[in-house]
Amino acid sequence: MFGATTNFPMTKSRRTALALMLVTVLALVVNAHPLYAGLLRGPKHEIRHEIDQLEDEWRTAVLKGNTAAMDSLLADDYMAITASGTLQTKEQALANLRSGRTHFTSLEVSDRRVRFYGTTALVTSVAEVHATTAEGDISGSYRYTRVYVRDAQGTWKIVSFEASKIRDSDSYK
Repeated sequence: MFGATTNFPMTKSRRTALALMLVTVLALVVNAHPLYAGLLRGPKHEIRHEIDQLEDEWRTAVLKGNTAAMDSLLADDYMAITASGTLQTKEQALANLRSGRTHFTSLEVSDRRVRFYGTTALVTSVAEVHATTAEGDISGSYRYTRVYVRDAQGTWKIVSFEASKIRDSDSYK
């Protein structure tokens, strides 16, 4: 009886189940293919580019004193820790920019690194700053961290910022 064949009637429900199983297997094979894995890098690269653009928008807004642009970048619950250790809310940051109490003449950014944790992006950079505040000149080299969170609408907002003055300019190279 080995090698003997029998004819079982193929019902419509069996054909549907077999077709569904075949599609599932093909989907698993295609998705497990190494070329597919490379496609996953594309969206991450695009998101990194989006964060880089937002960082450039932030820099431009600071240099031009553009409070409307800054307002759109900052989350409503934004909180900063300035290099002097003081806390600064969104409203305070906008007021300082609007009044000219904080005025940047140049801001050069280097050593930018972006890391992602789900809907959170963490940016660290070095900034060469020429600026003044109500307290005086704050020019110098700073290392900063900025945190972005993607909201339910898919928009990245800055929720946190912290800056530290670099005491020895060679320490970050």
